[in-house]
Amino acid sequence: MTENLSLDEVERRIQIVEDNLRELQEQAAAFSGAADEERNAQRIADQQEKLDKLMAQRAELMGKDG
Repeated sequence: MTENLSLDEVERRIQIVEDNLRELQEQAAAFSGAADEERNAQRIADQQEKLDKLMAQRAELMGKDG
């Protein structure tokens, strides 16, 4: 199910997720240990999945608005 969001809201969410990804990547570089690496890898993958969905939603909205 796709939420009916405005382009501005999608853009805002993309920015949040990109910030989350940067923070997680910085944390991954600082942490050591297999458990930390696995947990951070999963969190990064989850955020990347959200970003991919938002980017597709933005592209759809821009196609409709453009």
